[in-house]
Amino acid sequence: MKADVKAGKTFADLQVGMKVSIENTVSEQDVSDFARISGDYNPLHMDEDYARSTVFGTRVAHGALTASYISAILGNELPGPGAIFTEMTLSFKRPVKIGDTVISTAEVVEKIERGCRVRLAIRCDVGGKMVMKGDATVMVPSGAAS
Repeated sequence: MKADVKAGKTFADLQVGMKVSIENTVSEQDVSDFARISGDYNPLHMDEDYARSTVFGTRVAHGALTASYISAILGNELPGPGAIFTEMTLSFKRPVKIGDTVISTAEVVEKIERGCRVRLAIRCDVGGKMVMKGDATVMVPSGAAS
């Protein structure tokens, strides 16, 4: 059975300034599932006793889990289905803890005609403070008439 798939935006559809934000609250299950899928069982993420002895004072979510929220925007919303990641740079500014609500945002900042690529500024915030920022480049269908 094939799932209904909505069409993503094409290069022709996209404009500089388009922006999408999503919200995710990090749960214990999210951290456990991410560890299982990624194989990253760092005790900073998994063991409260260990994490208490670190600079963070408690367990923190995987940075790549936070980054995956950006992947959800790019794959589902902006540009959406059909977009292909070609590059991503990230800088982590603050930890994300279990129970934090992360607001993830991607904004089109440049259209690159060669290769129908789009560069997006990406960021994640918790409680109004930036926890991650960077940019991503994706290829998108041209949208040109055949």
